[in-house]
Amino acid sequence: MPSAPPVPTRTPAPRPSAPRGKQPPAADRVYSHVKQGVLDRRYEGGTLLTEGELAEAVGVSRTPVREALLRLEVEGLIRLYPKKGALVLPVSAQEIADVVETRLLVEEHAARKAVPAPAGLVERLEELLARQREQAAAGDLAGAAVTDRCFHAEIVRSGGNEILSRLYDQLRDRQLRMGVAIMHSHPDRVAKTLAEHQEILEALRAGDAGAAVAVVHRHVGWFSHLARGEVR
Repeated sequence: MPSAPPVPTRTPAPRPSAPRGKQPPAADRVYSHVKQGVLDRRYEGGTLLTEGELAEAVGVSRTPVREALLRLEVEGLIRLYPKKGALVLPVSAQEIADVVETRLLVEEHAARKAVPAPAGLVERLEELLARQREQAAAGDLAGAAVTDRCFHAEIVRSGGNEILSRLYDQLRDRQLRMGVAIMHSHPDRVAKTLAEHQEILEALRAGDAGAAVAVVHRHVGWFSHLARGEVR
């Protein structure tokens, strides 16, 4: 009896490969590039940025560059000059004074409200302080400035007031920019900042609201001397 013809086998269709992560829109990439450059002082105050240079640096056309620069102008980091480019605005004495005043209002209130400090807050502040010490020792002043901001924001968030936390977050970029500039201009301030962070942590751990507020006032208020051209 003749054998049955072999049944043809089907080759399984190849599975579609997982889609690669999409790049952010071109304007967002330019925005992030310029903003990070301003915050970490690659683009110093007074630097004139041109659309052509930025387009080449990020690998995009000029149209998304214009869009990104408009966003950055609204945030107060640059000023646009038609047919010339974008000027990176230096940190002004008035800006420092305004940020210090707002920080004192928010952070002194947050320090009072943080007492008695929950164990989770104390542990988190210990972690951030240890990280900041490591960054400062390694000369990573930009990283230390980010961690500095996180240290204070953690205390503000601990109060559970979402409106106050969002208000404080709006100061983030201004704080980072000032922090990096100050650490470069006054390297002796790094050690003082670490010591004062330790004092704040100890006061919260001890449940001493008065001491915590006093250290915060001294720590944040120091920046007001810069606005008047004074340095202690």
